[in-house]
Amino acid sequence: MGSQVHGTQHFDKAKRTEIKFSEEAMATVQKIISHYPAEKRKSAMLPVLHVAQAEFGGWLSPEVMDYVAEILRVKPIEVFEVASFYTMYNLKPVGKCVLEVCQTSSCWLNGAEDIVKYIEKKLDIKVGETSKDGMFTLKVAECLGSCGTAPMMQCGASFHENLTYEKVDKILEGYRADGKQRNYTDLDYKNTL
Repeated sequence: MGSQVHGTQHFDKAKRTEIKFSEEAMATVQKIISHYPAEKRKSAMLPVLHVAQAEFGGWLSPEVMDYVAEILRVKPIEVFEVASFYTMYNLKPVGKCVLEVCQTSSCWLNGAEDIVKYIEKKLDIKVGETSKDGMFTLKVAECLGSCGTAPMMQCGASFHENLTYEKVDKILEGYRADGKQRNYTDLDYKNTL
């Protein structure tokens, strides 16, 4: 695999040899793969990428994507195509908590733009940036499927709905106090209305 597969990202062969799932993560990956016919292993790519992202620091490096390709027995470019298409996958390092504020019609009409500006000011970052302490990355997302409780934000598997500045303050304080990486694979998700 070379840089042509991963755009401007550098592929480090030595680093690739160090990439390996923990026993627990590999068991999860094997369980996911077992849900598909052997000749359709590629169908497991989305959930396997979620496990990989959670396992390897919240983002998918070229080396991690190559590792996933090896496990799924597909070409590395196939993994990169999927990972670069979906906004839920991070192709560069991010904060422990990726805050995704929905910006589609219902959320926009109910103040999502103001919520984004509030978070930018509070964390001293812009959309796409990570706070200086490495805790938060701010993103905007297209429709997160919570139009009736707009504006809303997702962080890992948790939905935070009917956002106000006060709710945003409490959410950020809670994540900061918790101090842990939030992922789409979290089982302790919150749905706050």
